[in-house]
Amino acid sequence: MLVVVTKFLRKHLPILIAGLVAVGSSGALARETQRLALPVGNGADMLVAANTAPVGSPGKKEAPTPAPTSAAAPSSTPAPSQAATAATPAPADDHSALLFDTAQPLALNPPGTDPEPAPEPIASPRSGPATPTQNVTINLINRLVQKGVLTHAEAQELIAQAEADVEVAKAKEAEQDAMAVDGDTVRVTYVPENVKVEIREQLKDMVLSQARDEGWAAPRTMPDWASRFRFFGDVRLRYEGVFFPDGNDNTGSFPNFNAINTGSPFDVAGTVFSPQHNVDQERQRLRLRARLGVDVNLEEGFSGGIRIATGENNSPASTNQTLGGSGGNFSKYSIWLDRGFMKYEYGGGHDWGVAFLFGRFDNPFFTTSQILWDEDVGFDGVAAQLRVPLNESLSVFVNGGAFPIFNTDFNFSSNQPAKFESEDKWLYAAQVGIEFKHDKDFAAKVAAAYYDFNSVEGRLSTPYIPLTSSDASDADNSRPSFAQKGNTYRPIRDIIPSPLNDFGTSKQFQYFGLATPFKVAAYSARLDFNHFEPFQVSLLGEYAKNMDFDGESINEVAVNNRGPVPVDDSGIPTGVGDFEGGDTAWNVGLIVGKAVFQEAGDWNLSVGYRYVESDAVVDAFTDSDFAVGGTNVKGYTLGAALALSSRVSVSVRWMGATQIAGPPLKSDVVLFDLSAKF
Repeated sequence: MLVVVTKFLRKHLPILIAGLVAVGSSGALARETQRLALPVGNGADMLVAANTAPVGSPGKKEAPTPAPTSAAAPSSTPAPSQAATAATPAPADDHSALLFDTAQPLALNPPGTDPEPAPEPIASPRSGPATPTQNVTINLINRLVQKGVLTHAEAQELIAQAEADVEVAKAKEAEQDAMAVDGDTVRVTYVPENVKVEIREQLKDMVLSQARDEGWAAPRTMPDWASRFRFFGDVRLRYEGVFFPDGNDNTGSFPNFNAINTGSPFDVAGTVFSPQHNVDQERQRLRLRARLGVDVNLEEGFSGGIRIATGENNSPASTNQTLGGSGGNFSKYSIWLDRGFMKYEYGGGHDWGVAFLFGRFDNPFFTTSQILWDEDVGFDGVAAQLRVPLNESLSVFVNGGAFPIFNTDFNFSSNQPAKFESEDKWLYAAQVGIEFKHDKDFAAKVAAAYYDFNSVEGRLSTPYIPLTSSDASDADNSRPSFAQKGNTYRPIRDIIPSPLNDFGTSKQFQYFGLATPFKVAAYSARLDFNHFEPFQVSLLGEYAKNMDFDGESINEVAVNNRGPVPVDDSGIPTGVGDFEGGDTAWNVGLIVGKAVFQEAGDWNLSVGYRYVESDAVVDAFTDSDFAVGGTNVKGYTLGAALALSSRVSVSVRWMGATQIAGPPLKSDVVLFDLSAKF
């Protein structure tokens, strides 16, 4: 039976001891094991030979084994009656015969713990049972050695295996605890200070990089998508005084053709005057201009923009709104779509590039005055711009485009079942120029342009008899849809005399069109001298000529811009006056001071002279301020401006004008502006 038990224990004892050690690693048993542990050899094994006699023969009766006293493993077995006695130490050279040192029982010493004081030595087999300890594992090994089940070497091996199993069990337990942490438990892993600093720097760099990309790092900045929008605007309050000296002809010599052509046709056989321009009564008024716009970067070279503006009417040459106008009584004012466009730009570096514009946009052509284009005119259509540098000082630019001036109403004529053919009007234009910069002290820019105003002239209709003012002719769309004053006009309805109109003495409902085609060649130049910085001296010049002007043909049909009526010796009129209009316009100017205001105290002074004959340019698009707008004028302009801040300025201008052809007409216009931009 003992042989069977011995074989069983030799096979399963390591597992049993490992289990006991694992159980003992927690609670009171673990603490007791650590308290009794003693380092032996390399610190892992704790086996010391005991002063014991050889184990007796199988038939010899062994002393009873005392029960363990550990609180972690209580036993119901009564304690032995035999008292333990001190063992007599064996001779020093008799270690080969010793199996176990009962004076120093075997102990497990977990790594990293200090040994506890050894317990009292236990008796050898010759003197009695071993002294019990509070460690179940140690007591068990002591008994097995005493009974001869284990040898000294096997005991050492078991201790080493048990210590290794304890470490494995502790590692697994720590891993399981980390995976299943109680909801109220927070486990904190120790992180070295240098690692903390590195982590903080990495997080800081990551957050700042994201903030810069998304635009929320700095206060009052916008996210990336909003940064593509650029809002801008301006407000101008103007005092305008128009003064007429004595001597102007106020007998009905200045028909308001715009009022006629934008309303019902005028009965030239009637007994009332046609609408007339004011030429003798002074007018003073406050006028407001307010504009608000946004430019949008659409990326990949694309951009767009929209601008709205005030305006008393749909005039292309003015965005002024008279305060107290539009019915008065603090009535609200109209807002117009002033700009709306898309743009594509491509540049190859070195300042060369090409741009395409679509929609309604600013004037794409280089000009130095307003004799051809008022600064408020917006162009509808498509335009292209090209700039090519030839060297560091010289570059060439080319501008061109096609622009619809008038498009026939889809239902024209609205009160007739059979509609009339379309009569659309276009502007085709091209410009080429050079820009020269010698150094910072001198710059020059000159250009030549050709403007083909297609089908803007009036034409005579098919003969017909209008019975009412609503009876349209097939030439009605040849009249201009907007005009200022100055151009020469002609009748466009060919009304047949008949009994229905008293043979031409009644029902002569008439519209008027331009008496000449317009093919305008224009030359513009600007010279800037910056030798006197911070002040700049600029010389400006512009010349325009209508290449399709034919005075003789106009003389046959013109109803205005004629000279004095010839009379005979008795003072009776013998005909109509000769046509006195012309085809040429030019302007010269000088500006001294800051070209662009940048801070309070910046100023400039200007002086100019212009000469614009009646049919040199289309009067609808020329300067709307000089002589209250239009052509057939000459005169001077004096101006001064002062910056109150980088964005607020005041200016004053005086313009004295005299009519060139036709009856005498003079005017003085004074403008005082308070302007702000943002």
